[in-house]
Formats: sequence, C-alpha cells, structure tokens
Amino acid sequence: MKVILASGSPRRRELMEMLGIRCKVQASGAEEVVTSAEPEKVVEELSRLKCLDVAEITEGDAVVIGADTVVAFEGEILGKPKGIEHARSMMQQLQGRVHQVYTGVTIAVTEGDAKRVVSFCDRTDVEFYAMTEEEINGYLALEKEGEAPVWSDKAGGYGIQTVFGTKFVKGIQGDYYNVMGLPASRVYHELKNLGVLE
Repeated sequence: MKVILASGSPRRRELMEMLGIRCKVQASGAEEVVTSAEPEKVVEELSRLKCLDVAEITEGDAVVIGADTVVAFEGEILGKPKGIEHARSMMQQLQGRVHQVYTGVTIAVTEGDAKRVVSFCDRTDVEFYAMTEEEINGYLALEKEGEAPVWSDKAGGYGIQTVFGTKFVKGIQGDYYNVMGLPASRVYHELKNLGVLE
C-alpha cells in the first residue's frame, strides 16, 4: 500500500526513511484554520486538516500521514519567527527555561470505500541553557550560503538537530524526534496497530 506524507518538511521525510518507510511527499494546500488555542488541540486539528485534504485527492488504497508541530511557552504558541527581532525575543524568552514542543499526527488509511483515521499528539519538554546576548546574536547571524537564516523556518526559531541544539539544549523529557517534527517511534507503532506495515 502506498504511503503519502502530507508535509513538505524534509526532516519528516528523513524520519520516515529512518523508519524504513518509503513515502511519496504531497504537501497539503489546505488553509490552516483552527478552533482551539490549546497547543495539543491545535496540532491535532492541523494534522487532521492536512491529512484529510491530501487523502481526499488520493486515488486508490493509501496511507496518508499529516503532521503539525508547535513550540509553546507557558501555554502560548510560538510560531515561526516573523523576522530577526521576533526570533531574538523568542531566544530571550526561552533561554534558561523549559518549554514544550507538541506534534500532532493524523494517519488516514483508505482501502476501497473504507477509511480509518487516527489522530494523536506527542509532547516533549525541552530545557535550554542560559544564553548571553552575544550567543543569541551569534546564533541569529548564522546563515546557510544562499539560503534563508537557519532560524527563519522553524517553530520557536530553532532546530534541535542544528548547531544551536548541540550548544544550548540542556535536556529533554520525551521523544527527541518529536522536536524535529515527527514522533517517529509512535508513528511506527500506530502504523503497526493499523496493520499497514508489512
């Protein structure tokens, strides 16, 4: 049965490959509309929206996986930075403290006319070391050659798998891969429970 990842995230695709699951990538074009302000519910809603949007246009039997990740601090969702000053304020807020990363996942299995849908949310607590202004400025200045700054496309303004994570993540409680955007082992076991893995 074909597996479709309803996400354009290269990290999610990489994690699916690490699980040994070959998948086609088809990012959802659905407008992101949420009815909740609670991080857990927001990511579940958005993962479901993306998953079902792609499942709707997929022909034949398939497994479609949608995911959405947010960073939250004291219950408030921190999205992707809108610019360097927004990124700076996030770093100042998070340094020396614990925040949460939530990833919602929805899996839709379509076989003939039947459709089974499972949604869940995974949470990881992440603690940063305290950072000096110089360290924050140094991180914000990091840029890939010819590409956008490393902080610009990441929820909360950082990637745990980057130089930043190596230097400033003091510890985590929960799934490391969840912070990268997909609770990989949970996805694997959910797929196993759905009977779609060989």
